Amino acid sequence: MREKGETWHSWLLRSNPVLHWRQFMIFITTIFLGVLTIYNIDQSIIKNFINEAWKLRQGIATLKINNSNNGSNLSLSTSSITAPALNSTTPENFTKLLPDPVLPPSPITPLKLRWISVELEPNFTANLLLRWLTPGNEAKTVNISVPGLDNEKGSVKELPTGTIHEFVFHALDESGNPIHLGGDYFETDLSGESWKSRPPVKDYGNGSYSLSLQIHPDFAGHFSLTIILLFRHFEGLKFSPERFAFDKQLRKISLKFYRDDTVSLPELRTCENLENDFNKREIWSGRWTRHARNDSCQISDDGRYRCLSSDYPCQDPWCTGPLGLLESNGWVYSAHCSFRIFSPQSGWDCLNNRWIFFWGDSNHVDTVRNILNLVLGPLPENVLVTRRFDRNFTNPRNRSQTIRITSVFNGHWDDSHNYLGLDSLKNQGFRELLMNYFSGPTIPDTMIMNSGLHDGVYWPNIRRFVSGAEYAASFWAEVLKSVRKRGMVVPRFIYRTTVSTGGYARRLAYNPNKMESFNEVFLEKLRHAGVLAGVIDDFDMTFPWHYDNRCNDGVHYGRAPAKLKWRDGEVGHQYFVDLMLAHILLNVLCIR
Repeated sequence: MREKGETWHSWLLRSNPVLHWRQFMIFITTIFLGVLTIYNIDQSIIKNFINEAWKLRQGIATLKINNSNNGSNLSLSTSSITAPALNSTTPENFTKLLPDPVLPPSPITPLKLRWISVELEPNFTANLLLRWLTPGNEAKTVNISVPGLDNEKGSVKELPTGTIHEFVFHALDESGNPIHLGGDYFETDLSGESWKSRPPVKDYGNGSYSLSLQIHPDFAGHFSLTIILLFRHFEGLKFSPERFAFDKQLRKISLKFYRDDTVSLPELRTCENLENDFNKREIWSGRWTRHARNDSCQISDDGRYRCLSSDYPCQDPWCTGPLGLLESNGWVYSAHCSFRIFSPQSGWDCLNNRWIFFWGDSNHVDTVRNILNLVLGPLPENVLVTRRFDRNFTNPRNRSQTIRITSVFNGHWDDSHNYLGLDSLKNQGFRELLMNYFSGPTIPDTMIMNSGLHDGVYWPNIRRFVSGAEYAASFWAEVLKSVRKRGMVVPRFIYRTTVSTGGYARRLAYNPNKMESFNEVFLEKLRHAGVLAGVIDDFDMTFPWHYDNRCNDGVHYGRAPAKLKWRDGEVGHQYFVDLMLAHILLNVLCIR
């Protein structure tokens, strides 16, 4: 007898399965004969009906009864038994009551990944000083162990595109024993036919490091990973570091990145937001990509490399505008966003009625000249830019468009001397000179500055530079405060990091190890002073080209084009790295 509250079907399922099946089949057969008599179903529909009955039987056979307190809870597990296939056809006027067949799965949506990125370490200066002061009295690094790559000797390591691949490696002494101190400075390079980037390295402070690799799917192919140990245990920060330079290539590893369409990266967008694209991004981790090449390109009599037509377009999303105007034979830089390349007219439209103030080393001199002669030009005459420079310019094709550019050298308060850097602000006359530009009825709308290579030569140690950076940040904070007190619009304050010195200069007083540390110390001090509106990471831009002197003379990346013998023995030199910087500066300046 059924218990109170039970339904007829729960009682039925709890009864004898054999008896249940016999009753069920009698019931089904009776209905079947009735349907057959009335509708005269053809043979194919009979087969379908038998097939479904068979499936039903298999399903019932897999009913599992859970023994609960009341004995009425049931769970059904799907049967893995497949019914025998029966050939059948369905009449056009037959309404289908059975479930639709299972359709093939829809295409898998690619997994969204993120771009590789680097952030300024919190309390960078304090942590750097702490690690720098840690005694380094044990054996020094002479080699490394890279477990994820060293076991691939003699073969090409294959990795999927899109994914960030992190490899931990360990410093070893001359006996092959692990080093337990950090502070080694490794130069890393990831290069392919159309790709150049600096894989970021993280120092864990205990002799272990990691490097991260990432290639966009559009550039799948063969690559070379190079790891060079330039300095050991902060020796690049010394006052005279050249004699401590190790400068040894420890690895050159062949890699193959294969295209992985199951993942995708966020599409690069054009930089157009000052806060998100330039203020919140203090350290960049970009790449140079190549989108065309002319192997027969020759240097012109004026020293320029016009390898592509001036209107050759950028390839979306890596840049927008005329790529040919970079004179880079197809190379272009992008980071967390991509950049616009300006035609002369669009450059004038951007800079019309602006006053731009530069304060930095002689690399600013090159950039200002390249903006005037190569971006906005050709001007009626080639403009000669000196260390201290203040001049108005008019668009020769539209006399209503003008721009004022001021550049003040910060390598020394006397612009005929060198190697004071930020300490040049200790000269009262120099401070007054700078303040005068921001004290009149009209002031610059944007200030672009860097600490400069001269700081690498002047300061005897990192602790002394920290003091100089704090003084400089407080000075500029007071200048901007005085502007605000007068009820005027405060100029945008853009910090352009100092370049990565190249070739022979990699071992000198302004070596990459020291200048990267100085950049990050000064960035932190400017941030604390509340003056930063944005950052342009010229160190990251120049790093992939700093291993030799093809694109630099050691300390400058934008020397004027000339068909003359260059430092590396070839005639002419590449100037497109600084020209790329000039266009990125306009990207910042054109944000309203």
